[in-house]
Amino acid sequence: MLVAAAVCPCPPLLVPDVAAGAAPELDAARSACADALGVLAAARPDVLFVVGPAEQDGRGRHLAGATGSFHGFGVDVDVRLGMGADQERLLPPSLAVAAWLLGRAQWADAPVEGLGVGDSLAGDRCLAAGRELGARAERVALLVMGDGSACRTLKAPGYLDERAVDFDREAARALDAADVGALKALDESLAYELRVAGRAPWQVLAGAAEGAGLAGQLLYEDAPYGVGYFVAAWS
Repeated sequence: MLVAAAVCPCPPLLVPDVAAGAAPELDAARSACADALGVLAAARPDVLFVVGPAEQDGRGRHLAGATGSFHGFGVDVDVRLGMGADQERLLPPSLAVAAWLLGRAQWADAPVEGLGVGDSLAGDRCLAAGRELGARAERVALLVMGDGSACRTLKAPGYLDERAVDFDREAARALDAADVGALKALDESLAYELRVAGRAPWQVLAGAAEGAGLAGQLLYEDAPYGVGYFVAAWS
């Protein structure tokens, strides 16, 4: 059963070596992520599942010990997801960011596994995946990686779309209220058009949280690069 969840954004810029001189711009987001991970640790889960968006080659399960890197972003930084034997599959960027956050927090509270989901995964399949994760142990925690719309400003990766603010506002409200129904109801087509990387992971969270009765708190909300970033904790 799900006993706690943390929701964090997944830009590689969260890793200071990647952000370089711009690193201080996301200090508040990093601090909020640390607080959210503290909520996970306090819940004393039996297992932690990390869920994040992934392209085709990164989808599916990533077992403990899976590695990732930020070499593609020009820095010599390697990460490992939890403790375990080396795995052949490399972590997708979102799960590599999660592994970096967990390493920064010196996570040693429970075994860790990863799940990469595609942005086209239908909502009902996301919910089913979440229900399966929630049933895997008596005390389950989730670290859910994902960004809001990438269309918040003219300089955003997806350019400006006037619908982005309202979409992100509703997503932030749902994450703050631990509103499972609202996360289930997120418009898949609109999310795709607005380049919302978090839609599928958030709906996996919704599936896992059904009947759990968790309370939520939004710890951070901003769009510093024209992309919606949210940090929330559920317990």
